[in-house]
Amino acid sequence: MRLFLLQFQGELLKLFARKRTYIGFGAFLGIETILIFLLRMDRVERSIRKVLDSSGYEGGEYLSGLTLAFMVLIWSVFLLGALYLALVAGDVVSKEIEDGTMRMMLCRPVSRLRIVLVKALATVVYTFALVGFIGVTALLSGLIYGGTGGLFAFAPLEKLFALYDFGPGLVRYASAIPLLGLSLLTISALGFFFSCLPMKPAAATILTLSIFFVDTILKSIPYFESIREWFLTARMSAWLHVFEYQIPWETITEDYIWLLAIDATLFTLGWVAFQQRDFKS
Repeated sequence: MRLFLLQFQGELLKLFARKRTYIGFGAFLGIETILIFLLRMDRVERSIRKVLDSSGYEGGEYLSGLTLAFMVLIWSVFLLGALYLALVAGDVVSKEIEDGTMRMMLCRPVSRLRIVLVKALATVVYTFALVGFIGVTALLSGLIYGGTGGLFAFAPLEKLFALYDFGPGLVRYASAIPLLGLSLLTISALGFFFSCLPMKPAAATILTLSIFFVDTILKSIPYFESIREWFLTARMSAWLHVFEYQIPWETITEDYIWLLAIDATLFTLGWVAFQQRDFKS
């Protein structure tokens, strides 16, 4: 166990020593700034107020930092977060094979299972680190620009419309961040699986994003509403249920059981593919 933890620590150091690992962190700081700046424009604020006023609520009370942070999450994390997670997860194994460092690693008395497990755990850590960073910085940026106030959680596609005071809203927001990380872990698992196959890192990233975007498009087609639960991205939206007045824990649990089963399957298939590869020739 001590050797495993040392190897895991080394894998994390190696992962976070790469410049591309921080692309997502830097990009989201810029995206958050742009989104919050645009959301604070008079024209945009009037549109948000119109939605609230038409429902009988006072718009000014809910144009707060919490609302801005929620909007940053719902409009940017799924699409752009998938991009940066696919970039890192699709690179974690295939890049070392491409550079030739995997051969040197396999010359040591360490099993392939341990190598795959260490890299899979490092991918999981990166996923939650990126999502946690986005959640915290979005909230801080929102509070700086919008101040304290109620939370307005609005997601038309998910049929979500909810309003909370600052305290309960902050609790809901904080509860949603780890669930969002759990949702996006499926993207990392998919990228990791392709990274274990005999292909270039860029190909692994592109395949991961292709599957994600196709799934997103199919889920958005109104005629497929009756089979919505068949799509990954529909299950991955389970984190938004936390913002409902009556949290449907049964639905959330079911969705995450499906997602975790898919994640475990992808990591297992990645290990099987890696186990059968020939690195001698």
